[in-house]
Amino acid sequence: MKATRNPIDLRSDTVTRPTEAMRQAMLTADVGDDVYGEDPTVNRLESLAAEMLGKEAAVFVSSGTMGNLISVLSHCQRGDEMILGDGAHIFLYEQGGSAALGGVQPRTIRNQPDGTLDLDEIAASIRGENDHFPITRLVCVENTHNRCGGRPLSVEYMDAVGELAHSRGLRLHVDGARLWNAAVALDASPARLVRSADSVMVCLSKGLAAPVGSVVAGSREFIRKARRNRKVVGGGMRQAGFIAAAGIVALSEMVERLADDHANAKRLAQGLAAIDGIDVNPGDVPTNMVYFSVAREGMKAADLSAALKDRGVLISPTSERTLRAVIHYEISGGDVDETIEAVSAVMARD
Repeated sequence: MKATRNPIDLRSDTVTRPTEAMRQAMLTADVGDDVYGEDPTVNRLESLAAEMLGKEAAVFVSSGTMGNLISVLSHCQRGDEMILGDGAHIFLYEQGGSAALGGVQPRTIRNQPDGTLDLDEIAASIRGENDHFPITRLVCVENTHNRCGGRPLSVEYMDAVGELAHSRGLRLHVDGARLWNAAVALDASPARLVRSADSVMVCLSKGLAAPVGSVVAGSREFIRKARRNRKVVGGGMRQAGFIAAAGIVALSEMVERLADDHANAKRLAQGLAAIDGIDVNPGDVPTNMVYFSVAREGMKAADLSAALKDRGVLISPTSERTLRAVIHYEISGGDVDETIEAVSAVMARD
């Protein structure tokens, strides 16, 4: 089963390439200078995203990391504190940018297995009035939650965490890198999911397959601050409409089909569950991510990953025993079957 074509790449949904419709939109995009606010395609993308998210305004940024960073900087001052999960992407994978560049202190509490933060633990972590303490300004949640298996946070939970934050004078930011997956999985509109949020960042370059870009949405006043912070971190772009055009296609054509990715992820989990030495619960795969473990003595996740690479399948280890496979629009049902066969063949070796 040695690879004779492009590998089956399950490392992330960031590896997707733009669709033909995106390429055509990029080729013919009407552009201007976005720093002056004169790029009509960027303006159209921002208006579309704001409408879909139920917010007053939006700003186009180059990455999800930038989007989260400028959101935190817009909500907080130097020396303030934000509450977020110990498995949050902002905390683990964004180089501590909020602290390094904004002087905002993270206060982590334990993510529950479903990706939520316990409301009582959030409440207990909010600082009281005391000259010794930083001021708590912000709560951040992630939907879907990557490290918790791509789990979507429910409408009810999103409302509850927003109500708690606002009742204590705090703001709520949503890292919605895969909010579109959550909306499809929960059969809820993105706007409904983030109704209680003061800001939300959504990615266009993951499951939606745009080549680059994210959007931050919120109130007009918040987005005014976010634009200033985008500039200070070097995010001002000129004729950005060429890439924004792909983002418009992503939002217009690529959201509903995420259900296919979810179905293929479930199919992959079911196939892996039948393989001796692989530990996975197919009933615990709600969106496009499949976390599974190597349960064989003497074999590590890195060993399985290396052996699969030789067979034309790319899957990344996430710990000594665990791997993550991410389904995206370039992965077909046939690719899923080939992946299952490859894992089975590796695990069957003496």
